[in-house]
Amino acid sequence: MVPQVFRGKSGMPNRYPLWKNILVVLILAMGVIYAVPNLYHPDPAIQITGESGGTEMTPVMQEQAVAALQQAQIDIKATEFSKGSILIRLVSREQQLAAKDAVEKALGGDFIVALNLASTTPAWLTSIGAKPMKLGLDLAGGVHFLLEVDTSTMLAKKVEAVAADLRRELRDANLPSRQWSVKQDGKTVVLRFPDEANRSAAMTAVRKVAGDMTRTTSEKDGQFLVSLTLSEQALNELEGYAVSQNVVALRNRVNALGVAEPLVQKQGRNRIVVELPGVQDAAQAKRIIGKTANLEFRLVANAETPPSQREKFSFRNEPSREVELEESVIVTGDQVTSANNQVDPETGTQQVNITLDSSGGQKMNRATRNNIGRPMGVLFIETKAESSRQRNADGTETIVHTPKTEKSLINVATIQSALGVQFRITGLDSQAEAHELALLLRAGALAAPVYIIEERTIGPSLGAANISRGFHSTLWGFAAIAVFMIIYYQMFGVVSVTALASNLVLLVAALAALQATLSLPGIAAIALTLGMAIDANVLINERIREELRGGANPQAAIMAGYDRAFSTIVDSNVTTFIAGLMLLLFGTGPVRGFAVVHCLGILTSIVSSVFISRALVNWIYGSRRQLASLSIGQVWKAGITVAHR
Repeated sequence: MVPQVFRGKSGMPNRYPLWKNILVVLILAMGVIYAVPNLYHPDPAIQITGESGGTEMTPVMQEQAVAALQQAQIDIKATEFSKGSILIRLVSREQQLAAKDAVEKALGGDFIVALNLASTTPAWLTSIGAKPMKLGLDLAGGVHFLLEVDTSTMLAKKVEAVAADLRRELRDANLPSRQWSVKQDGKTVVLRFPDEANRSAAMTAVRKVAGDMTRTTSEKDGQFLVSLTLSEQALNELEGYAVSQNVVALRNRVNALGVAEPLVQKQGRNRIVVELPGVQDAAQAKRIIGKTANLEFRLVANAETPPSQREKFSFRNEPSREVELEESVIVTGDQVTSANNQVDPETGTQQVNITLDSSGGQKMNRATRNNIGRPMGVLFIETKAESSRQRNADGTETIVHTPKTEKSLINVATIQSALGVQFRITGLDSQAEAHELALLLRAGALAAPVYIIEERTIGPSLGAANISRGFHSTLWGFAAIAVFMIIYYQMFGVVSVTALASNLVLLVAALAALQATLSLPGIAAIALTLGMAIDANVLINERIREELRGGANPQAAIMAGYDRAFSTIVDSNVTTFIAGLMLLLFGTGPVRGFAVVHCLGILTSIVSSVFISRALVNWIYGSRRQLASLSIGQVWKAGITVAHR
């Protein structure tokens, strides 16, 4: 039987007001602009910087690096020079490691040669903030480390510092040294007194220095004892501080590798995950992140300093220049709460403003008020953890960590007045040196040693294969949906597919604008978003068919179809968005990567499925008052078959 053509009565046209049409066009235009940078593939490159922030690059260094690459028969695409770094773009990514080795041999060990991916996005796009998405470790390749924070070392140092402070306070309280003794026993400090009177007299100093420690009094062998141990709350606070401080320090430290989007985050109680996309040299990454560093402020030794209390150190940037410091430490970098560099308004030179905690401020004031005019040095202490495997008698293996400590000076300045919680360091040569010193003081020191307990390397070829598989899965999924929708819904299927394509563009643009990191779970979320977005168009199209079966004219059916499907679409997407938000708030790693794309995809799917598709339908059918039929496929009606074309 030839299907009858349903012709409804003429209805009012469906039209958006002008401002809505302009808004839709602007949204689509902005989406295209911010999605386009992802079509420009980055160039493989190597980036050359100095080990110190104050090191400036020179044209001679650039010529040496280029000559080394030419001698190694490595193709160069372009070079970019600045005082802070030299960027050399390569033709092939497979030549990055060879290029890095060649340049390192040519320039020596005073420079950091890092693998990098240099952007090829046109300047006019980057000038408006349009940049390509950042790729995660599984797509760009790179190295993954799982670090364990050795909080026991930090706790032992804390107890040692308490013992030293107690000795000083008891001396300041004029208690004869023969009437008391302070000894450290592991994580416990034990004070001994010959009688109750001396112990009672010392309790004021004990409460002042060790107010956050648990105190236990006892008597043994005629001695009156006070045992001080860290409370469970203090232990948890110190461990939490150590891990959090190490996360901040490591995040700043890996920037020296030139990584586009490093991931440094806490995992569990005392572990930190570090992922460096695009980095293939695990050895250099280990050298950078495996260093445990601290800072010490000491007075420079003078004629009154006994030889037994002197130590000689070299400057980091000038190994031949040596200075003798006193053995006693004033404060350490653990007590620096803030540091920033700025220009001294009086002299126009660089300075670093330092803020200590209250305990550090008291120690600094005590040490400097009687030493005005004497120079004070800032000592940088690095502990490199070298790991080795040791076979046990039962055949098992144990990883043994052997620390190797290096000490060097980063600054020596004259004390101009008594210092306290806040003071400044002057006499710096350049803005870069001041910035580096502030960084080291603020976040360069690890609060506790870290050890690498897991290491993985993902090659660039595997990352490229992951990108290819993810791209093709999304492409073929989109193609299958497009074919079905066009066959089943005809013109409205074309509208749905166009809206779906706009959804993909808007999602990519949003990820790029937010500089979110795309990983394999993110690609899976994109594929899921496409399915959810087309589901909204199916609801709209079926609702329009339902209105047509009920006898509504085409214009009224379009209006009712979109209006009545809107609430259903919003309700279903809101519940899914809430689930994605929970994954984002409580998930970690790949789960968060999936959740970010998922939540953004829900927002863009509502915009594309409802507003953009409605605008397209309005542009096609909205201006036609005498609309007799719709090209929306077969419309089934009880008893007969009708079709809209």
